[in-house]
Amino acid sequence: MWRSAPAFGELLAGCQKSAVHLEMRDHYEDPDEAPRVAAWKAGHRPDPDDRASWWRPWLDMVAETVARGVVIRRARVVSEPVSEYTRYLYDGTFTNVAAGEQIRWLARRKASDLALPGNDFWLFDDSLVRFGYFSGEGAYLGDEVTDEPSVATLCADAFEGVWTRATPHAEYRI
Repeated sequence: MWRSAPAFGELLAGCQKSAVHLEMRDHYEDPDEAPRVAAWKAGHRPDPDDRASWWRPWLDMVAETVARGVVIRRARVVSEPVSEYTRYLYDGTFTNVAAGEQIRWLARRKASDLALPGNDFWLFDDSLVRFGYFSGEGAYLGDEVTDEPSVATLCADAFEGVWTRATPHAEYRI
Protein backbone atom coordinates (compact mmCIF):
# COMPACT_ATOMS: atom_id res chain seq x y z
CA MET A 1 0.00 0.00 0.00
CA TRP A 2 1.28 3.48 -0.93
CA ARG A 3 0.72 6.32 1.50
CA SER A 4 2.18 9.63 2.63
CA ALA A 5 5.34 9.16 4.60
CA PRO A 6 5.41 9.82 8.33
CA ALA A 7 8.16 12.07 9.65
CA PHE A 8 11.58 10.66 8.84
CA GLY A 9 12.55 10.54 12.51
CA GLU A 10 9.59 8.23 13.16
CA LEU A 11 10.71 5.87 10.40
CA LEU A 12 14.25 5.70 11.75
CA ALA A 13 13.04 5.36 15.35
CA GLY A 14 10.93 2.35 14.36
CA CYS A 15 13.79 0.67 12.56
CA GLN A 16 15.08 -2.51 14.20
CA LYS A 17 18.01 -3.79 12.11
CA SER A 18 18.84 -1.83 8.96
CA ALA A 19 18.25 1.38 7.06
CA VAL A 20 19.74 1.79 3.60
CA HIS A 21 19.66 4.88 1.43
CA LEU A 22 20.30 5.08 -2.30
CA GLU A 23 21.04 8.54 -3.70
CA MET A 24 21.17 8.92 -7.47
CA ARG A 25 21.08 12.67 -8.13
CA ASP A 26 24.05 14.95 -8.75
CA HIS A 27 22.37 17.92 -7.09
CA TYR A 28 19.82 18.52 -4.36
CA GLU A 29 18.33 21.92 -3.59
CA ASP A 30 17.45 21.95 0.09
CA PRO A 31 16.64 25.36 1.61
CA ASP A 32 17.74 24.13 5.06
CA GLU A 33 21.08 23.07 3.63
CA ALA A 34 21.65 26.22 1.55
CA PRO A 35 23.62 28.06 4.27
CA ARG A 36 26.02 25.09 4.64
CA VAL A 37 26.48 24.90 0.86
CA ALA A 38 27.13 28.66 0.67
CA ALA A 39 29.68 28.43 3.50
CA TRP A 40 31.37 25.51 1.73
CA LYS A 41 31.54 27.52 -1.52
CA ALA A 42 33.20 30.32 0.49
CA GLY A 43 35.88 27.88 1.65
CA HIS A 44 34.53 26.61 4.98
CA ARG A 45 35.05 22.92 5.68
CA PRO A 46 33.70 20.98 8.66
CA ASP A 47 36.27 20.83 11.45
CA PRO A 48 36.91 17.22 12.47
CA ASP A 49 37.65 18.41 16.01
CA ASP A 50 34.46 20.48 16.39
CA ARG A 51 31.63 17.93 16.40
CA ALA A 52 29.22 20.49 17.88
CA SER A 53 29.37 22.43 14.60
CA TRP A 54 28.37 19.45 12.45
CA TRP A 55 24.96 18.91 10.85
CA ARG A 56 22.46 18.66 13.68
CA PRO A 57 20.04 17.08 14.49
CA TRP A 58 20.64 14.54 11.68
CA LEU A 59 23.96 13.23 12.96
CA ASP A 60 22.61 12.87 16.49
CA MET A 61 19.69 10.82 15.18
CA VAL A 62 22.08 8.60 13.19
CA ALA A 63 24.36 8.07 16.19
CA GLU A 64 21.41 7.18 18.43
CA THR A 65 20.04 4.75 15.84
CA VAL A 66 23.39 3.04 15.31
CA ALA A 67 23.83 2.80 19.10
CA ARG A 68 20.57 0.78 19.16
CA GLY A 69 22.22 -1.75 16.82
CA VAL A 70 20.72 -0.56 13.53
CA VAL A 71 23.11 -0.65 10.57
CA ILE A 72 22.82 2.46 8.39
CA ARG A 73 24.31 2.31 4.90
CA ARG A 74 24.21 4.99 2.20
CA ALA A 75 25.26 4.53 -1.42
CA ARG A 76 25.69 7.42 -3.82
CA VAL A 77 25.60 6.94 -7.59
CA VAL A 78 27.44 9.94 -9.04
CA SER A 79 28.46 11.30 -12.40
CA GLU A 80 32.19 11.70 -12.94
CA PRO A 81 33.72 14.14 -13.04
CA VAL A 82 31.59 14.98 -10.04
CA SER A 83 29.31 18.01 -9.74
CA GLU A 84 30.07 20.89 -7.41
CA TYR A 85 27.32 19.67 -5.10
CA THR A 86 28.84 16.18 -4.98
CA ARG A 87 32.17 17.78 -3.99
CA TYR A 88 30.31 19.51 -1.15
CA LEU A 89 28.81 16.18 -0.03
CA TYR A 90 32.17 14.45 -0.28
CA ASP A 91 33.90 17.05 1.89
CA GLY A 92 31.34 16.60 4.66
CA THR A 93 30.83 12.84 4.48
CA PHE A 94 33.38 12.16 7.20
CA THR A 95 30.81 13.57 9.65
CA ASN A 96 28.22 10.97 8.56
CA VAL A 97 30.84 8.23 8.91
CA ALA A 98 31.81 9.50 12.37
CA ALA A 99 28.12 9.32 13.39
CA GLY A 100 28.02 5.67 12.32
CA GLU A 101 26.84 5.61 8.70
CA GLN A 102 28.64 3.39 6.22
CA ILE A 103 28.94 5.23 2.91
CA ARG A 104 30.06 4.15 -0.54
CA TRP A 105 30.32 5.89 -3.90
CA LEU A 106 29.67 4.43 -7.37
CA ALA A 107 30.47 6.11 -10.65
CA ARG A 108 27.29 6.28 -12.70
CA ARG A 109 29.05 4.64 -15.67
CA LYS A 110 29.57 1.53 -13.51
CA ALA A 111 25.83 1.27 -12.82
CA SER A 112 24.63 1.02 -16.42
CA ASP A 113 23.66 -2.64 -16.20
CA LEU A 114 21.92 -2.37 -12.81
CA ALA A 115 18.14 -2.16 -12.51
CA LEU A 116 17.58 0.93 -10.37
CA PRO A 117 14.29 2.52 -9.24
CA GLY A 118 13.44 5.89 -10.76
CA ASN A 119 13.79 7.72 -7.44
CA ASP A 120 16.06 7.92 -4.43
CA PHE A 121 14.86 5.81 -1.55
CA TRP A 122 15.34 4.67 2.01
CA LEU A 123 14.61 1.03 2.83
CA PHE A 124 13.90 0.22 6.47
CA ASP A 125 14.33 -3.32 7.77
CA ASP A 126 14.06 -4.68 4.20
CA SER A 127 10.31 -4.08 4.25
CA LEU A 128 9.31 -0.40 4.19
CA VAL A 129 10.42 1.88 1.34
CA ARG A 130 10.35 5.67 1.48
CA PHE A 131 10.75 7.24 -1.96
CA GLY A 132 11.82 10.88 -2.16
CA TYR A 133 10.66 12.98 -5.10
CA PHE A 134 12.66 15.89 -6.53
CA SER A 135 12.24 18.43 -9.30
CA GLY A 136 14.67 18.56 -12.21
CA GLU A 137 16.54 21.30 -10.36
CA GLY A 138 16.77 19.15 -7.22
CA ALA A 139 14.03 20.75 -5.11
CA TYR A 140 12.38 18.33 -2.72
CA LEU A 141 8.76 17.71 -3.76
CA GLY A 142 7.63 15.17 -1.18
CA ASP A 143 7.71 11.48 -0.45
CA GLU A 144 5.67 8.34 -0.16
CA VAL A 145 6.11 5.05 1.63
CA THR A 146 5.10 1.56 0.68
CA ASP A 147 5.36 -1.84 2.26
CA GLU A 148 4.59 -3.74 -0.94
CA PRO A 149 6.94 -6.75 -0.87
CA SER A 150 7.80 -6.56 -4.58
CA VAL A 151 8.85 -2.91 -4.26
CA ALA A 152 10.92 -3.63 -1.14
CA THR A 153 12.64 -6.51 -2.95
CA LEU A 154 13.35 -4.32 -5.99
CA CYS A 155 14.91 -1.65 -3.78
CA ALA A 156 16.89 -4.14 -1.69
CA ASP A 157 18.31 -5.76 -4.83
CA ALA A 158 19.11 -2.39 -6.38
CA PHE A 159 20.86 -1.17 -3.26
CA GLU A 160 22.91 -4.35 -2.87
CA GLY A 161 23.89 -4.20 -6.55
CA VAL A 162 25.21 -0.68 -6.08
CA TRP A 163 26.78 -1.42 -2.68
CA THR A 164 28.73 -4.41 -4.00
CA ARG A 165 30.32 -2.35 -6.79
CA ALA A 166 30.74 0.91 -4.91
CA THR A 167 33.92 2.21 -3.32
CA PRO A 168 33.98 2.82 0.44
CA HIS A 169 34.20 6.51 1.31
CA ALA A 170 37.70 6.16 2.82
CA GLU A 171 38.98 4.89 -0.54
CA TYR A 172 36.96 7.02 -2.97
CA ARG A 173 38.70 9.98 -4.56
CA ILE A 174 37.08 12.80 -6.49
